[in-house]
Amino acid sequence: MYNKNVRGVLIQGNKTYGQITNEILAPQEKKAPAWWFVAMFVSTLAMAFGLWAIYTTISQGIGTWGVNNSIAWGWGIINFVWWIGIGHAGTAFSIFLLILRQKWRTSINRAAEAMTVVAVICAGMFPLLHMGRLWMAFFIFPYPNSRGPVWVNFNSPLFWDVVAISTYFMASATFWYLGMIPDLATIRDRAKSKLKKAIYGLMSFGWVGTAKSWLRFETTAMIVGGLAAPLVIAVHSIVSMDFATSVMAGWHTTVFPPYFVIGAIFSGFAMVLTLMIIIRKVFKFEDFVTDGHLDAIGRILTFISLIMGTAYSTEIFIAWYSGMEGEIYTFFHNRISGDHMKAFWTMVTCNAIIPQLFWFKKVRKNLWLVFIISIIINIGMWFERYVIVVTSLSKDYLPANWAEYSPTIVEIGTYIGTLGIFGIGVLLFIRYIPMMAMSELKMILKGTSIVTNQKTEDHE
Repeated sequence: MYNKNVRGVLIQGNKTYGQITNEILAPQEKKAPAWWFVAMFVSTLAMAFGLWAIYTTISQGIGTWGVNNSIAWGWGIINFVWWIGIGHAGTAFSIFLLILRQKWRTSINRAAEAMTVVAVICAGMFPLLHMGRLWMAFFIFPYPNSRGPVWVNFNSPLFWDVVAISTYFMASATFWYLGMIPDLATIRDRAKSKLKKAIYGLMSFGWVGTAKSWLRFETTAMIVGGLAAPLVIAVHSIVSMDFATSVMAGWHTTVFPPYFVIGAIFSGFAMVLTLMIIIRKVFKFEDFVTDGHLDAIGRILTFISLIMGTAYSTEIFIAWYSGMEGEIYTFFHNRISGDHMKAFWTMVTCNAIIPQLFWFKKVRKNLWLVFIISIIINIGMWFERYVIVVTSLSKDYLPANWAEYSPTIVEIGTYIGTLGIFGIGVLLFIRYIPMMAMSELKMILKGTSIVTNQKTEDHE
């Protein structure tokens, strides 16, 4: 249960209901600042670069990538796993904390959920692109054929990903949109132009805010959250099984499902922290995203970092204890030392060592240090995916097949393109949708701050 003495004041500044509404909706009701257009322009350029890379991949084939017969999975699968990991944050953050009745989630959950939806879209591109011949994508769907209406390519691990990601995307988008309905109705009621009122009226589904509506709303949120919670575990467990079903050294381990799930939550929470620090600073939301919120996320990241370090140690111990020459070579002569030593130690440093700085309260209170560490964690998680994919494939059991891998400009362009899509998605979100759940903030207002001279109503 939430304890005020533990978390501190969740909403500072002695806010009234009307002040919350005015401050949260200010970015949507005022003209877009100049930096928004600059950021949108940069993101659009990045997306255009990505579209060129995608066109090149589809028109010329996977030969434009740096993959080869040995390393068949390159940046495409690395970035896929990285993005889907980031996409776990919003659902995990919102749903788990909702079920556990943690009220400090209310200032952060909306942005985390939006980030999830955009990140899953970015992730879903890579399995399709990795097919090479995109026009053959119908093979992943059931269609009439000589063997009946069956999935002809059902055994492909990437098909499992398609099913898992599609389900997860629909559940995440539903949960995200459901929580926005009362706030969209508030924008509708405050809108001055008929077009804006009509658009937001359509998006809010005729919300009127009666007691019965709120009861149904809260009940539905809990039900959808309860149904979506297992998806957080299931989706990344399925992604990990892409690797764990193989007999390759470095992949053939049962620790992968929990290891991947924890890693996904780790990278996702770090991205949430990065995003919320930017939003807090740019829009001056210090009263809503307090030091206590950032402190709580920092504590969670510290704990998960310990788990990640334990997972890395477990992998190394299992490889040594197995006595298998292939496992020992992969971990001790290809990762800890050897060709991929830099990537391995970057991964360990960024994920298991640097986040331990959050043990110190002075670090957790230093906004710049927290921001830098959150970025470092995401860099480390990207290198973790690189280590898993590339090091295991580059040197398998047959030395004659050993090969090295380096990405081409097309692969780099595809990745930059997804960063552009992510940036555009986030920028559109902060421009047209309330970044925080006003209705939920108002629900916890009386319990988290002293309200004086409260004369305004919910829809002021």
